[in-house]
Amino acid sequence: MTYVYSDGGRAASGFKGTTGDCVVRAVAIAAGLPYSDVYDTLSRLQRSQRVTKHTRKGAGSLRNGTYTKRKWFKDYMVGLGFEWVPTMQIGTGCKVHLRGDELPPGRLVVMLSRHACAVIDGAVHDAYDSTRGGTRCVYGYWKKS
Repeated sequence: MTYVYSDGGRAASGFKGTTGDCVVRAVAIAAGLPYSDVYDTLSRLQRSQRVTKHTRKGAGSLRNGTYTKRKWFKDYMVGLGFEWVPTMQIGTGCKVHLRGDELPPGRLVVMLSRHACAVIDGAVHDAYDSTRGGTRCVYGYWKKS
């Protein structure tokens, strides 16, 4: 699988340094949206979520990650024209890996263990090569309709 370096427009939007913004970066790349627009929207939605005992401290900041399991995130992705495709169920083991021959063509936001990346027509677009040599398990992906 080909790897293409991309920060998703983070530096061009005036953000400095590195952070845990992989979801923002992946959505911006796959949807073709400006990084700052995706960041602002996801930040606003995450700050508005109900705080529970399972919510990490600093949940409003996207530098600590994005809550992708919440309804507001799923609604946001559907609103952008993406459809969720699960590739792994409890107890089934890993069936799909981050490899070009195991993922469909098109624009994808691929959910991995503690990471998300954009895949466009078989090429990983990310800030680092997250493929682990084609062995990294894919939990599911958002496919642009």
